[in-house]
Amino acid sequence: MSPSYIQNMEVFMKVNGSLVGYIIFWNFTHDGEKVAKEIIEEIDEEKKLVKFKVSGGDILEDYNSFYLTVHVETKGEDNIVTWILEYEKKNCNVPDPHTLMELCLNITKDIETHHLN
Repeated sequence: MSPSYIQNMEVFMKVNGSLVGYIIFWNFTHDGEKVAKEIIEEIDEEKKLVKFKVSGGDILEDYNSFYLTVHVETKGEDNIVTWILEYEKKNCNVPDPHTLMELCLNITKDIETHHLN
């Protein structure tokens, strides 16, 4: 749905049957080709919320910890997507992840376009 930004993803599941704990490996484009390893930390189906912990890859070169939360709120036929990035910089010279937020927004737009077609 977003080939300009996501080239590949692999999902590895845990044995317990829950999606929490699934590990996802991403190959994506963000200031060049990058990789990330994420673990699904939380799923709240009622709130339509998923929280991911970045546990490996290029993002952790600049950040001690990095979490992404995606929340979808439905209002009639409209879906409002909210991204939350929680992070701890390795030092004060590391920029805030504005370009990563822009990447999340662009991927969301690609997904929306895919579903509208």
